[in-house]
Amino acid sequence: MMLDEACVALNEMSGETYTAELLRLVREAGADRVGVTTAEPLLRARTALQSRIAAGQTDTMQFTFRNPERSTTPTSSVEGARSIIVAARSYYSEDVGGADVGVGGAGGEAVPARIARYAWRNHYEPLREVLRVAARRLKRDGHRATVFADDNSIVDREVAYRAGLGWYGKNANLLLEGLGSWFVLGCVVTTAELDTSERVVADGCGSCRRCIDSCPTGAIVEPGVVDARRCLAWLLQKPGTFDPAYREALGTRIYGCDDCQEACPPTMRRVIDRTTGDERATIDAIDLLTGSDEQVLVMVGEWYVADRNPRWVRRNALLVLGNSADRIGEQQRSGAVSRDEVITVLARYINGDDELLREHAQWAARRLGLVDVVASELV
Repeated sequence: MMLDEACVALNEMSGETYTAELLRLVREAGADRVGVTTAEPLLRARTALQSRIAAGQTDTMQFTFRNPERSTTPTSSVEGARSIIVAARSYYSEDVGGADVGVGGAGGEAVPARIARYAWRNHYEPLREVLRVAARRLKRDGHRATVFADDNSIVDREVAYRAGLGWYGKNANLLLEGLGSWFVLGCVVTTAELDTSERVVADGCGSCRRCIDSCPTGAIVEPGVVDARRCLAWLLQKPGTFDPAYREALGTRIYGCDDCQEACPPTMRRVIDRTTGDERATIDAIDLLTGSDEQVLVMVGEWYVADRNPRWVRRNALLVLGNSADRIGEQQRSGAVSRDEVITVLARYINGDDELLREHAQWAARRLGLVDVVASELV
C-alpha cells in the first residue's frame, strides 16, 4: 500500500489502530525509534531545568532554559494539544578518516579542527522530513499538528523519555534501548488523541561511570547533571572570553565534544550507521583565521554561532591553533602548516583592533612558544 493510500484509510480505524498506522508511516519514512506520549506538562523536566538554573549550572545558556514553563508545556506551542509523537533518527557515521579528514572526506587541512559527530552534516532536516509525514497525515484528518526538531519550544529529550524510548544516562543524554545516544530527536505536537507508548525504561547504566571519568573538564558533576560552565560543547558556543582554565583541555575541538558518548558502552555499539560520504569531520583552523566574515560563515554552515558573528569561530580557531604544535613545521610540508604562516596569522590578530581575539592569539603564541618571534612581526 502506498503512503497516500494508507492515509485515506486512517480515519476509518480505531484509536489504537490509527496510532499504530501513524507510527508505521513514520518508521517507513526513516525513524529508527518512535513513540507517543500525552501533551501533559513535562513536570519532571521543568523541575530539573529550574534546579540547574538555580545552581548556576546553565551559565548564560538560553535554549529550553530561557523559559522552563513554556518549554515544558506543549500546549503553549500548540493550543489544545493532546498527544505528542516523538521520533529518533541515528546520526552515527563511521569515522571518515580521523583528524585529517576535510570537507567531503577529502582531507588535507593544514590545522584540522575537530567537529562533533552530530554536526558532520545536517541531520535535523532529514528528521523533520520524517516528522512531516505524520504531521501531513494528521492535518489531512482534521487535526492540528506542528513539527518541532532542534527547537527551544519543547524539551524533546523528556518527551522521548516519557514515551518509553530510553533512559537518561549519567552524561544526561537519552540512551535508546539497544542503540545508545547517537540520535537526534524531534516530535509532532498534535490535537489528535492517540494511544501512548508510555513506560519507564530500566536504567541500563548500572555502576558504569565511563562517561563521567572521560569528560576532559569534569563537567559531569554528578550522574545526570552537566555543569555548562565546564562543558566544552557549551564553551565553544558561548560568546565572550573562553575560560582560560579549559583552553588546553579543548585540544583541537572547534564545535561540540563527543567524549562522553565515545566512552559509553551502549552508545558505542554502533548499531545503525548513516554514513553517506558527504560528512565533514574536521575543518581547517587556518582557513577560518584567514577567510572573510562571509567565507567563515559559509564554511561553518548551519552551526550555532551566537548572533552569526564569526568572531566566536575565530576565537575558537585561535585556541585550536595554540593546541596544534604537532602540525607546525619549519618548512611547509604535506599535511602541515609552516611556522612562518602561523607566525603571520598570530601577528595579524595580536596586531588587530579586537581585544578579545588579541588575547586569544597571545595565548596561542605562548602555548606554541612563539611569543618572541611573533612580537618581532608586530608593527
